[in-house]
Amino acid sequence: MSGQALHCERCGRGPALMLLHGYTGSGRSMERIGRAFQDRYESLAPDLPGHGGSLAAAGHSFDQSLDDLVATLEHAGHRRAHWLGYSMGARLALGCAVRHPRRVASLVLLAGRAGIADPEERASRRRADEALADRLETQGIEAFVDEWLAQPLFATLRRSGAELLAQERSARLAHDARGLATSLRRLGPAAQPPLFDALPRVHVPVLLVAGALDTRFVAEARDLARRLPHAEVCVIPEAGHAAHLERPDAFLRAVDDFLRRVERPASSLPSPAAQEIAS
Repeated sequence: MSGQALHCERCGRGPALMLLHGYTGSGRSMERIGRAFQDRYESLAPDLPGHGGSLAAAGHSFDQSLDDLVATLEHAGHRRAHWLGYSMGARLALGCAVRHPRRVASLVLLAGRAGIADPEERASRRRADEALADRLETQGIEAFVDEWLAQPLFATLRRSGAELLAQERSARLAHDARGLATSLRRLGPAAQPPLFDALPRVHVPVLLVAGALDTRFVAEARDLARRLPHAEVCVIPEAGHAAHLERPDAFLRAVDDFLRRVERPASSLPSPAAQEIAS
């Protein structure tokens, strides 16, 4: 492994809990989750490549980013962790379970997917992401952030109130345009290797979370649950894509319940027949 440790926010004591943010987020954007579990876990919340304090080289690949995450875990003094990822972070967490299974004790994937299986759809998404990255570099960070948050994907986040939206916008404006463009080109869903064929070999417990209003990713969660040996789906009512921001208490309750069951005997873990729960 040749990864390099990423800039990382740390809090708490105990076994490692890796917290991976979504695209345009940062380690600090996962702070509330880290604080919620600081009495039981040491939370490690890295800035993913191209975000915050973690630069991304032009040739940085999805698999190299997985190596960086493992290096970050080791640099913090841990060999294994529970991994919680949101959106892009969920794809990376799932990638770590596939490529570095000994480093993963369990997975919580919010709005996650295993890549894009169809080659034509993947090529179309790659072109769209390349065009978006070009606009980011030419028009600047402010125009990009406004375009990003205006997507239908974040309609429910916009309904969560002007204060939350202003906070999220401000945090995203702190990023470097070139770094975000590189991340989009190298870590977007079309850039990552599809992981579908490897999912039956992921034998750790998995909690797949989606907001009920994010119907596309509810479907993605159910599809993943059918492919993973030990998975369950949690649908959070009245929440969209960013359920951890829109309904943080419900999300944290679901994660807390899952992690407590992971720590119990095997009989309390998700069974091979995927189950679905509501928060």
